[in-house]
Amino acid sequence: MIDPSQTLFFPALGPLYQGLAPWTEAALRAVAGLWLIPHGLRNTFGFFPTTGVRSHNLTELGAQLDHDGYRPGKLWAPAISITQLVGGPLLALGLFTRPAAFAILLFLLVTNFERWRVGKYFWNQLGLEYTVMWTVVTFYFLVHGGGRISLDHLIGRAF
Repeated sequence: MIDPSQTLFFPALGPLYQGLAPWTEAALRAVAGLWLIPHGLRNTFGFFPTTGVRSHNLTELGAQLDHDGYRPGKLWAPAISITQLVGGPLLALGLFTRPAAFAILLFLLVTNFERWRVGKYFWNQLGLEYTVMWTVVTFYFLVHGGGRISLDHLIGRAF
């Protein structure tokens, strides 16, 4: 929402900003959640095999996680897949927004650590530039919830 104490450069645009604010928040939430799904499909079911991933199913993902020091990989592989394939759509829909955002946030915090370890900052060197942005977006929804345009709001529960 627009901060009422803020003086707008073009005050006439205030109502437009106010009207669009819930829609932009919903769009950001939808993108943040939906963008996880291809990653889950890739690592769980082998979709998008030519995208540079080392694992194409849960067994391979578990082995990769063990190799990278995230043991036991057999435990973490399904947890990651569930976070991406269930948590992502829940966040996108704004349903159980805070619990979904919490799970995704934990996943992303570990991902940021791994990205820093492997590539430092720049995304094109496998760094954390990209994942930090999604971490902050997810943290926003953990704090603020799904917003006015969400299933949480529709059912009258702010999870």
